[in-house]
Amino acid sequence: MKFTLSWLREHLETDATVAEVVEAMTMAGLEVEHVDDPGARLAAFSVARIVEAVQHPNADRLRVCQVDTVDGRKEIVCGAPNARAGLTTIYAPIGACIPANGLVLEARPVRGVVSNGMLCSAAELETAEESDGILELDGGLAVGTPAAVALGLEAVIDFEVTPNRPDWLGVDGVARDLAAASLGRLRTPAITPVAGGFPCPVEIRLDDSGACPAFAGRLIRGVRNGPSPDWLQRKLISIGLRPISALVDITNLITFDRARPLHVYDAARLSGGWIEARLGREGERVEALDGKTYAAGPETCVIGDASGAIGLGGVMGGASTGCSETTTDVFVESAWFDPIRIAQTGRTLGIASDAQYRFARGVDPESLLPGLELATRLILDICGGEASEAVLAGQPPARPAPFVFDRGYVEALSGLSIPRERIDGILSALGFGLDGETVAPPSWRRDVEGKADLVEEVARIAGYGALPSTPLPPARPAPGGVLTVRQSRMRTARRALAAFGYAEAVTWSFMKRATAERFGGGAPELVLSNPIASDLDCMRPSILPNLIEAVGRNARRGYPDAALFEIGPIYRGDQPGDQSAVIAAVLAPHPARRWDGRSEDALFTLKGDLEALLAELSAPPLQTVQGQSAPWWSPGRSARLQLGPKTVVAEFGEIHPAVLKVQDVDGPVLAFELHLDLLPEPKRREVKTRPAFQPSPLMPLSRDFAFLLAEGAPAGDLIRPILASDKALITEARIFDVYQGPGVPEGFKSVAVEVRIQPREQTLTDADIEAVSARIVAAAEKAAGARLRG
Repeated sequence: MKFTLSWLREHLETDATVAEVVEAMTMAGLEVEHVDDPGARLAAFSVARIVEAVQHPNADRLRVCQVDTVDGRKEIVCGAPNARAGLTTIYAPIGACIPANGLVLEARPVRGVVSNGMLCSAAELETAEESDGILELDGGLAVGTPAAVALGLEAVIDFEVTPNRPDWLGVDGVARDLAAASLGRLRTPAITPVAGGFPCPVEIRLDDSGACPAFAGRLIRGVRNGPSPDWLQRKLISIGLRPISALVDITNLITFDRARPLHVYDAARLSGGWIEARLGREGERVEALDGKTYAAGPETCVIGDASGAIGLGGVMGGASTGCSETTTDVFVESAWFDPIRIAQTGRTLGIASDAQYRFARGVDPESLLPGLELATRLILDICGGEASEAVLAGQPPARPAPFVFDRGYVEALSGLSIPRERIDGILSALGFGLDGETVAPPSWRRDVEGKADLVEEVARIAGYGALPSTPLPPARPAPGGVLTVRQSRMRTARRALAAFGYAEAVTWSFMKRATAERFGGGAPELVLSNPIASDLDCMRPSILPNLIEAVGRNARRGYPDAALFEIGPIYRGDQPGDQSAVIAAVLAPHPARRWDGRSEDALFTLKGDLEALLAELSAPPLQTVQGQSAPWWSPGRSARLQLGPKTVVAEFGEIHPAVLKVQDVDGPVLAFELHLDLLPEPKRREVKTRPAFQPSPLMPLSRDFAFLLAEGAPAGDLIRPILASDKALITEARIFDVYQGPGVPEGFKSVAVEVRIQPREQTLTDADIEAVSARIVAAAEKAAGARLRG
């Protein structure tokens, strides 16, 4: 929604500046998105007058002008054909930026004559799309007058309208809220009814669908439709609308001025002597004013006559009854449409017209006849003619029901201590009716349904900045910490396993009974009498089967190298002590191909992760025992971790291929299962915090180096000196190729290293990068005897 300051002042008596209006709107809850202020954009430009214009000595199409400006008399070279003595125009001084092309003016010679500024056209100031020469202004303008003032340009305020405030879609609604916020006095001009000179010859009909509960209209004959007056065109252009004709421009003006969409029909094109608001019919289509044809099905409200559908009700008029320069008799429509149906029509047909936008949010039902009367008066004043009597068919929705409002609820809900007189003054200024303790919302505020809504209205007008700041009472810390040892270990395990590269999974606490039996469970007391699914009929004795199934699902979807963990309960019986907490993890090793064809045994990786996890959990030393693992583990590829001869704390290893075959999962799959409740509580130790991680905001870069190294020297000996050559910038060094053959001297090998450099404080220059590279080469040569391969 857009409007100008002068337009606002037609409804609000105020001396506020644009900045003050924007501030008041923001504090009242109107979200201002953008302010286009020509005064600020054209601050450097001003009115000037050409005193003398003579032919340029070195160019036929240029003239050398002596110009009176705000900076005194200036010599300016101008190529416009209309540059002449006595012309009043717009002057741009040296240093000004031309809006159309971003050019910053400099004092430089033009064909040998220095131009000390520029005389501007409308296109260069972006006040017109094209122009034939420099601007020609009223000779009565004083030299130095700001360009925005001379051109009549105003600041345009653009703000977002929330769905619950359709009254803000008219300038009068914005003025009402600003008046309530004490920015000025509301003075929206009253609408005087126009007496009809004859009965309306067009009958208005409504169907019983409720799509259009009320429809008002009248005929105006003898009009002259042509271009609208300059004041009306300027007002529409200022908010981005294109003037079309007087009749259409009038309806657009009222749409934005009073949030009341209207439509005018060429009465000569109406068939049957009647007009009807009804639902569309199967196969019915409407050619709209935008040149497109839309399907008007049984869910769409249409306007029709004896010829069929002639418009989309509340959305867009039809081309068959549109007004033109030859129109002499018009029928003016002012209707109220069901907001939900109009919103759905817009989504279905992909139309977002100004009328649809307003009707979908709910137009003031009591604006039907006032909007019609205002349009009639403007049409008669601009286009002439004679109006018939106004006709209203149907009944618009009633006002929202009044309710009791205790003024003390304002302080109880918001904390604001506001006198009753101030509260009543705010509500009255916003249009609410007051009768003792009863408050009646106005017809345009259908979003107000209770006392909490009124508190919000009072609070936003009184100012959210006045809301008291009351700190919450201090909370006493729980003795001994918030988390138990078990909870703390679970949190630590989650963080550790995530850091190791595992993704957390949350699976069912149930599984198929046959699967539970393979993993040591499936007792009758753990079978569910009413399972959520036939394959989830038994409480799980282990988390591993569910994680193995998850690995298989990932592999079937193209992710064969899943690493998953879960922390949760398992069940060995139906007694309280039979439930215990377990940390389980599975790893499906499918390593990437290596250049040397070798691969590490992932079992040792899994074992390392388990040992690291136990260290994080402060576990005591555990005994590793082989040959006694459960049957779902592969013999020789699994082991247990025990605390004494009987307490099995964890099992780890490779899942037996027979188990994987039954679960339809391709191996290998490695796993461990740690019984958290069997770990003794750790001794208290001093906590050392790590420094905070501070990522660099700068982009890293990498450089590749190829070194010649003795054939028998370990290639890894290059990495340590390279990393140590500049610890502040080098974050990683990795060997990616080893080569022996043509081009490499006998007894040597070529080792290629990728070095990752991470700037910290500023982007590195070429010189900085060369310096780091030199240190890398020097360190490799000194520590490993390597030299850079030529």
